[in-house]
Amino acid sequence: METRFTRGKSAILERPLSRPKTEVSVSAFALLFSEVVQYCQSRVYSVSELQARLARLGQQVGGSLLDVLVLREKSGKRETKVLNILLFIKVSVWRTLFGKEADKLEQAILTNSGFPAKVTVHWHKGTTLMIKFDDTVIARDKALEGR
Repeated sequence: METRFTRGKSAILERPLSRPKTEVSVSAFALLFSEVVQYCQSRVYSVSELQARLARLGQQVGGSLLDVLVLREKSGKRETKVLNILLFIKVSVWRTLFGKEADKLEQAILTNSGFPAKVTVHWHKGTTLMIKFDDTVIARDKALEGR
């Protein structure tokens, strides 16, 4: 059977699986996002329920994204130090999602990486996120510093 090539590009079956094209049409993303929000809105009775449902959905998406990025970029090795996971989120995760480095951090990615934390948003001349790590994370990081 003859392999067909279009415009000088290789056939789709011959492309490597490790680095697929990461660009998504903005209009397709907007439509999907709009439908997800409408779906969630139709199944809740208050704004706080809607926020909680969207947060749970974001938690699941963040966990799945973490799994994919760890396999692609780190060969399955997850970070064990607080500073390293924050840098991973700032550089790798945000670059994958938004095409630039992060100026924000997300609770879902920290928690699913084994760094349970509470992230709260504060407003003072811009959005500020405060990250309060669980005591076990701080103790583990101090133990790793001694090595």
